[in-house]
Amino acid sequence: MGTKSKLEYIWLDGYKPTQSLRSKTKVVADFTGNLEDAPMWSFDGSSTEQAEGGASDCLLKPVAIYPDPGRKNGFLVMTEVLNADGTAHESNGRATIDDADSDFWFGFEQEYCIWDNENNAPIGFPQGGFPAPQGQYYCSVGASNAVGREIVEEHLDLCLDAGLNVEGVNAEVMCGQWEYQVFAKGAAKAGDETWVSRYLLERTAEKYGYGINIEPKPIKGDWNGSGMHANFSNELLRTCGDQNVYDQVCKAFQPVVAEHIAVYGADNNQRLTGAHETQSIDQFSYGVSDRGASIRIPIATVEAGWKGWLEDRRPASNADPYKVASVIVKTAKGASKNIKA
Repeated sequence: MGTKSKLEYIWLDGYKPTQSLRSKTKVVADFTGNLEDAPMWSFDGSSTEQAEGGASDCLLKPVAIYPDPGRKNGFLVMTEVLNADGTAHESNGRATIDDADSDFWFGFEQEYCIWDNENNAPIGFPQGGFPAPQGQYYCSVGASNAVGREIVEEHLDLCLDAGLNVEGVNAEVMCGQWEYQVFAKGAAKAGDETWVSRYLLERTAEKYGYGINIEPKPIKGDWNGSGMHANFSNELLRTCGDQNVYDQVCKAFQPVVAEHIAVYGADNNQRLTGAHETQSIDQFSYGVSDRGASIRIPIATVEAGWKGWLEDRRPASNADPYKVASVIVKTAKGASKNIKA
């Protein structure tokens, strides 16, 4: 009998307005570790809001594979959901991305709260009350400020051991709120790695008896919300050296505010209020180093002679990175074609 491997198939369900992660394990013999050798699989879509009970089979198509550092002989298999006839399921945001040549590079800044389910609040919040006002927790150290670091550090190690391109972590503005950053060349790949990193985060917190809250405004009042800022570039932005090009690309986002907001996360209106480093959800603005703008032009881009990237600050922490990347690619690609013409 050959060596047995545990393949954890990960997919997104059909729940609305926010999809959830699902996974199940397939044990196979003599697995090579290569994506092309990970078999198609299926699941009961009637239990995930993706099919009716009378015709419930949905397919899982492997799209990315990583070693699973938490399991012996384990692999994490990110999949996309297909209908029984092999077409993309309506819940499949990955299939909508138009970036076959991986011209677009994405960096997602994933914010989240480690959640005390018994207290129904971020960890570090006293029972039925509030900690000291926000501010002292950002990039902090010390047991009274950086609450939950052991979970954050374990998650970071797991991501790096899995081969995910996580580029950093930091404590955020609110107590119990943290952030990590994922970068990839290729819109779909960036989505794959962000979703797998979310899966590992949930699994790590589960071990400690905590949850992960990615709602955009988990605590009402004078507290920052949680976002998933989307840093992006294509070859034009990386090489143009022209402020006018950046202006034209940014202006292309103004007429399609509603289209973008539609996939930038449920309840994002509670976060995008014009306060707490946000622009109002129904407004559009851009500017250099402006964290209150819809799109920020990083100072590093300007200092590099207008060669670099842009940051869309509107996506919420609960947004689907596939759908965010898809709509950004659509808008930026259209603008780039017009500029080149």
